Amino acid sequence: MKRVDAASQLQWLALSLSPNIGAVIFNNLLEYFGQDLDAILAASSHELTRVRGVGAKIASEIGAIDLDRLAHEVEMWRAQGIEVLMRGDETYPQPLNNTRDSPPTLFASRVMPAETWSQAVAIVGRRDPSKEARYITLQLAMQLARAGRAVVSGLALGIDTAAHTGALSANGATVAVLGSGICNVYPEANRPLTERMREKGALLSGTHPRWAANAQRLVARNRIISGLSRAVIVIEADADGGAMYTARFACEQGRPVCTFDLPAAGNQRLIAEGAVILRRDDPLRDLPF
Repeated sequence: MKRVDAASQLQWLALSLSPNIGAVIFNNLLEYFGQDLDAILAASSHELTRVRGVGAKIASEIGAIDLDRLAHEVEMWRAQGIEVLMRGDETYPQPLNNTRDSPPTLFASRVMPAETWSQAVAIVGRRDPSKEARYITLQLAMQLARAGRAVVSGLALGIDTAAHTGALSANGATVAVLGSGICNVYPEANRPLTERMREKGALLSGTHPRWAANAQRLVARNRIISGLSRAVIVIEADADGGAMYTARFACEQGRPVCTFDLPAAGNQRLIAEGAVILRRDDPLRDLPF
C-alpha cells in the first residue's frame, strides 16, 4: 500500500506502534479492512475482534489511539534527526519489502542509499567470543567494507561490536539494527560506537524510539538483520544463542547462511545443516552471491 498524505502516514504509524500489534496482525487488519486506515481506526471493538489475532486488548489499544499526540512526537523525533521509514515507501530498505512479516515501520538515524542493500552482509555471533573468532570478525568486516559491501549486525557486545568496528576502521558502511528504540541505545556501553556510525552508517529499529530492549524486541531485531542482508555469516555461536535465531530467520527468508569451521556448538550444527563454510584465508571468495 502506498501512503500519499500526511494523515494516512500518521494513521499507519499509530497502528504500527501499538504495543501489541506486530507485523502479522497489522497485515491482517489491512487485509480485513481493504487497506482502509480510516476504517480501521473508526471500527468498533466488536468489528475489530473479527480480525484474526485481534482480541479485546488490541481493540482497546486501537480505540485509544491519539493521533494529535503522535503528531507532536513525530515532530520531536524528526527534530532529533530520526527518519521514519514506512513499508512500501522509497526510503524503506528494498530487501525487507520482499520478506514476509516485514516491520510496517522502521526508525533510522539516517536513510542509507538504496544501493547499500544490494550487497549488504550480516555478521552475527556470541557476546563472549574466543580471541580467534573476534580476530576473524574484525578481518572479515574490513574485507567486506573494502569490497564496498555494507556490514549489518545487532550492536550487541562481542561479535556484533567487532563487526561494526571492523567496517568502520576500513571506512566502510555499517548498519546496527537495535532491539531497543533508537533513542534508548542498548547496550549502553556501545553508545560511543553509535556516534562513530553517523557518517558511514546508521542505526535502525523497528521499535518505538523510546522503548527499552526486551527479549521479544531482540528476537524481532534478528529477523530484520537477516531480512536486510544478502547473506548471514555466523562467526561463532552457541547452539541456543541469539545468532542461531538470525540463521533460522535467514533460511525462512531465502538468505544463505555461512559460518566458519570453529568448534562452537552452533557452528557445528549449522555445518551439519548445510551452511556454507567460509575459508579463513579468503572468506569473500566463498560467499554465495
